[in-house]
Amino acid sequence: MPTTQQAVLDRVEPVADGVVALTLSGALAPWEPGAHIDLPLPNWLTRQYSLCGDPADRGRYRLAVRHERLSRGGSDYIHRYLRPGRTLDISLPRNNFPLLPAREYVFLAGGIGITAVLPMLRAAVAAGVPARLVYTGRSRAAMPFLDEVRAVGGDAATVVETRREPRPDLAALAAALGPGGAVYCCGPAAMLAAAEAVFDPVALHTERFRPARREFAPDAPFTAVCARSGQSFEVPAGESLLDALTRTGHPVPSGCREGVCGSCEVRVLEGEPEHRDDVGAGPGVLYPCVSRARSPRLVLDV
Repeated sequence: MPTTQQAVLDRVEPVADGVVALTLSGALAPWEPGAHIDLPLPNWLTRQYSLCGDPADRGRYRLAVRHERLSRGGSDYIHRYLRPGRTLDISLPRNNFPLLPAREYVFLAGGIGITAVLPMLRAAVAAGVPARLVYTGRSRAAMPFLDEVRAVGGDAATVVETRREPRPDLAALAAALGPGGAVYCCGPAAMLAAAEAVFDPVALHTERFRPARREFAPDAPFTAVCARSGQSFEVPAGESLLDALTRTGHPVPSGCREGVCGSCEVRVLEGEPEHRDDVGAGPGVLYPCVSRARSPRLVLDV
């Protein structure tokens, strides 16, 4: 089964200070709000970006990329060198942040986090489900898609310029959320922490730009078994399972290598994983870029 698809870069256009939107076209796979793709760049880097266009437009994807001052090379390359006309091999859409049915929605977006949230707002409004958006950013000039936010959300969309206005009262939003309501939050770590402090964890769904800072037990060595080849090997402390798989001739596609994108998912057939990802690995899977083993041995579907 293919895992990639070809797309042509049609447009690269500024949509806010330091933010460009990329429009890709082709015979593209369908997607739903919350999905993202891996974008392999000609400088050998791969980065993950939320799809922020209209899922009904089957021939186009839209992404938005902020030029990060401390870029690891992805956003800097896109802003400086990526130009229309190039054909790119992109991944199929992957959705670790799906919009689930709810009686009402509160959407929280911080800065470039609007890219994941805007299609959700559009879908909720189209379905007639009560929805409210709070969109924060340091300045309006640096906040992409403001016109779309206002057009889609109307009076239910609140824009907060944090350098001039107080930050939104999330506790009040939490108190007003009715039974069966859901909260979707995408933004910087401080916004996610504030949301986690006041909203019911059952109602709250989050997506992170960077891994959460958590403490884990020191790495312990373990044995990995590749079920398809029958090969087993040791994964020492200090080496990721992903790197060990590559070293032993079992490479697994990967993207962020930080446990946030979900591109390196591997099925676990036996053993107990130690999940260190921020995707929320389901039963029987792990993300070998960061996760390890609690048991002495893991049998993998590789």
